[in-house]
Amino acid sequence: MELRGKLREVRATIKAAAPGAVESISYGIPYYDFRGRLAWFGFSKKHIGLYIRPPVIEQHKKELRLYSTTKSAVHIPLEEDIPIALIEKLVKARVKINQKLVPQS
Repeated sequence: MELRGKLREVRATIKAAAPGAVESISYGIPYYDFRGRLAWFGFSKKHIGLYIRPPVIEQHKKELRLYSTTKSAVHIPLEEDIPIALIEKLVKARVKINQKLVPQS
C-alpha cells in the first residue's frame, strides 16, 4: 500500500476509536482533540509516527515491543502494514484518560 493510503488508514482508525474527537492540524500534522490532547500522526523517511501523550506508550510497552518507541511516540516502519487494532487500543486508552481528567459537563 502506498504511503497516502497508509496515512488514510491511520486517520480512519483514530476517528473510529474516538468518534467524538475534533480533527485539526498541530505542529504541522493531523491532530485530534477529545477533552484535551488525544493523538497526532505524521510520517518521516522511514516510518509513520503515532504520537500519544504519556503514560499510554509505557502502559502498552509489552504490545509495542516490536516497534521503536519513545515515551510519547510509536514508529511504524513504512514497509509494514498498519497495526489497526493496536492503534485503536492506544487511542481508546488515551480517550479513557482524558475522560477521567476532564469529565463531561
